[in-house]
Amino acid sequence: MKILAVEDDVISRTVLRKTLQRFQHDVIEAVDGEDGWEKLQREPVRVVVCDWMMPRLDGLDLCRRIRAQKGKDYIYFILLTSLGATEQNQRVAADAGVDDFLTKPLNMSELWPRLRVAERILGYTTQVRQLEELLPICSYCKKIRDDKNYWQQMEGYINERTGSEFSHSVCPDCYTRVLIPELEKIKASPPTPTKPHVCE
Repeated sequence: MKILAVEDDVISRTVLRKTLQRFQHDVIEAVDGEDGWEKLQREPVRVVVCDWMMPRLDGLDLCRRIRAQKGKDYIYFILLTSLGATEQNQRVAADAGVDDFLTKPLNMSELWPRLRVAERILGYTTQVRQLEELLPICSYCKKIRDDKNYWQQMEGYINERTGSEFSHSVCPDCYTRVLIPELEKIKASPPTPTKPHVCE
């Protein structure tokens, strides 16, 4: 993954960059939140690992700016801080839109599983966004064409990507517009005469 590492301390930023590169990630460095914001406008980054306390723009305000963007791919935000992992600090971070919270000095072995979780969640958010965007759907039978050019029922398509199960019912509009006229038609039609049974 391409990761933006935002850290104002040169030594901490160097250690963070080398660790992320050891985990086989591409790293873009930023010296503070404002620098990080400018680089996010130019680079398609999906994960940010960011210090909390920084000059110009701190980590929480950078996260708030990212969350305020509309129509962009989701960015997973990991906050690093020397502040204690108190309930209040974690709540403030969560309210700002932070996804994960690690205390400094950073134990790099704790970072690796966090990044694996980030990869999974970003995969899910991509699937959800694809479902929310325009899908090729048949005007007649309502089947959806998947990325392998295979047409399948809408329920199966969504189930494969999200695990959602479906129960079928009739909405009030269709009940009034379709079902009631069909029932009335059945009631109005004369009963089909049955042939008398002839005993031989």
